[in-house]
Formats: sequence, C-alpha cells, structure tokens
Amino acid sequence: MSHHHHTPEFDWDAMGPLLERGAELHGALYRQAAAWLSGLTPAAGVRRVLDIGSGPGVLAVLLAEVFPYAEVVAVDGTPRLLERARARADRAGAGDRVRTLHAELPGDLARLGEADLIWAGDSVHHIGDQRAALAGFAGLLRPGGLLALVEGGLPARHLPRDIGLGRAGLEARLDAATADRFATMRSELPGARDEVEDWRALLTSAGLAPGGTRSFLLDIPAPLPVAAREQLMATFAHRRTAMDGVLDSGDLAVLDRLIDPEDPEGLMHRADTYLLTARTVHTARR
Repeated sequence: MSHHHHTPEFDWDAMGPLLERGAELHGALYRQAAAWLSGLTPAAGVRRVLDIGSGPGVLAVLLAEVFPYAEVVAVDGTPRLLERARARADRAGAGDRVRTLHAELPGDLARLGEADLIWAGDSVHHIGDQRAALAGFAGLLRPGGLLALVEGGLPARHLPRDIGLGRAGLEARLDAATADRFATMRSELPGARDEVEDWRALLTSAGLAPGGTRSFLLDIPAPLPVAAREQLMATFAHRRTAMDGVLDSGDLAVLDRLIDPEDPEGLMHRADTYLLTARTVHTARR
C-alpha cells in the first residue's frame, strides 16, 4: 500500500485501482492487524480514528467496521484517491461514519483534529522530518489514545530465485533497485532529515509510551488466483517503467516477457508465482 503522493506526474486514474486492489489483496493481513488493535483499545472508547495516508480507503472502511462507534477520517494528499475512498465507504454502507479530508502533511497537521486512534500506514516515510511528524501525531492523540505506525516488515516476494528466464535472482535485484529509489525519494522530500529508523525510540522521543510491535504475514501460495495475478501484472508493469536505465538490458528483457499477457512464460500463465510479505505495526500510547 505504498503511497507516492508527492510525485505529481503520477497517473492517478491508473494508480488508484492498482493501490485499491493491492490493499484488498492484503485484506487478510490488515484484518488481523485491526483485530489486534481492537484488543489493545476497547471499541467503546474509540470515537474518532484518523487514517493518515489513507489512499483509496481500504483501511478506513475496515477500521470503521472494527471500531463501530467511531467516526473514521481518511486523510490523504491526493483528491482522486479520496474520491475512491468516499465511493468505497458508500458501497460498504459506512458512508455516514467515514469521511475524507484532503491534507498535505506536515503542513496541514493542525487541521486533522484530535483522535483516539491514529493509523499511519506506510505514510510517515513520505514526510521529510519523520521525528517531527510523530511528535505532531502524538499531539493529536487524546489522553490514552493509541498510535499504530505501519513501517517496515518484509518486501513482497512473488517469484522463485530461478524462473528459467535470464539470470537467476531477478526479484532480489528489483528490490535492491527499489531500495535505492526509495532512498533518493526520501532525500528529495521537503525538510528531509536522516533518521535512524528505530521506531520505538522515535515514538518515545515523541512523548508516547511504546506498546507492542507485531508483524502480520500475508501468504498466498502458488499458483496464484486470477485476481492476484492481474494485480501482479499491474505491479510489475509499473515497476518495469521505473526500472528503465536502472536494471541491465537482460533483466529488462525478462521483465518485458513477464508482463506480456500472451507470453506462456509470463506472469499470467506461470504456475510458480506467489505472494509472500509481512507488514510491521508499532504501537504507542499517549
């Protein structure tokens, strides 16, 4: 569910469905995480939830389901994604309790209002000064309120090391190139500061009391169902565009074959593709 909200050239008509389907595929993982949070903080005490970096609203609707007394505010910097969140909430019958708020962080922090629960899913790493962002979130929490910070985990794996095309280890090289691009993205954010990503220490420095940290596994074994394959095709097509001039011509040629819907060795037809990943949730209380 990574959000790339600060990249103006993004085609949101294409990316919106990709992000929404990706989050839906991770539904089982997020459902476990939300259930865990509901055990940490009684539902009756949660009246207002902020979903920061909500994207197309998959989590906002899930949080509204898990915390039935709460107003859930989907906060995002991309109006097109908030339109999807609004439509999704309406379809789920949660339109009366899920609302959307267009906000650019950290600038608009004060507009978010207070909350009993803040879910920040893969959004803090899109803010230049992560330490200041966490302090800002801490200031929005009501006494006893909970911050759930989703950062880290394991990169998604989809392919065996040797797929019988090109040089073995393609996905590891993709991950390494993606990590370099991520570092560049971070360095170019407004007010970017290097920070040791010791999240417990950062949450403590924000004046919060760190609670439990848990990682949630998503394991969809091979052969992937069609919906997951279609998502995989879209994800790899998106990554292929980003890898021009980054990976060597051999790897790019293999990627082109993988995303060709007609190629018998492509992602739509292979029996060995899977989805294995983990997301880590760090909690802290005011």
